[in-house]
Amino acid sequence: MSSSKIVSDQIHTLLAPDNCVFLLIDYQPQMAFAVKNIDGQTLINNAVGLAKAAKVFGVPSIVTTVATKTFSGPMFSQLQEVFPGVIPIDRTTMNSWEDDRVVAAVKKTGRKKIVMGGLWTEVCIVDATIDALLEGFEVYVVADACGATSTMAHDMAMQRMIQAGAVPVTWLQVLLELQRDWARTKTYDAVMGVAKEHGGPYGVGIQYAKAMLGEHAGG
Repeated sequence: MSSSKIVSDQIHTLLAPDNCVFLLIDYQPQMAFAVKNIDGQTLINNAVGLAKAAKVFGVPSIVTTVATKTFSGPMFSQLQEVFPGVIPIDRTTMNSWEDDRVVAAVKKTGRKKIVMGGLWTEVCIVDATIDALLEGFEVYVVADACGATSTMAHDMAMQRMIQAGAVPVTWLQVLLELQRDWARTKTYDAVMGVAKEHGGPYGVGIQYAKAMLGEHAGG
């Protein structure tokens, strides 16, 4: 049985605050300009929601950029606000897994589950995902926090990664999977805050429930 077959048949356990690391790749203006599979504002909203999920639960987060000074520009300011003081690892290679600093930062966390989002799905996300899978990591690709140069490019990249053994998720799914139990009061208010700000109709529904049922309305 091939190694790829073993990976694809594996049942992946649920994400938890203590078993994963976030890898956020190349959320930069020049990369975003070419994105066609998702509305730009929605992409920013979802990326920030994902970043806030990591921050709420104290999940280690590694942020990368590519050619900041010469081509792509700085990381989205909305993301920088989530991670004040964090200096992204700026690369030259399209594949962040070919940058020793990125790989070392991931391995330093001691965690085998990588939650990955960024630009573009068909290049920077695919390449890093496949190489990380080959090294024995589990990769959870946040499909709605990834942007590609076309819908087909995004869809084919997602299919390629799924066939290789990656797990497709969405940013809100990640947030709620990390919370999992509304009795976990330590993170309850913060999770509700992220959902209200970035969760679209779900966030509006939370506001409605609290208005109608009181402050202790659940998720």
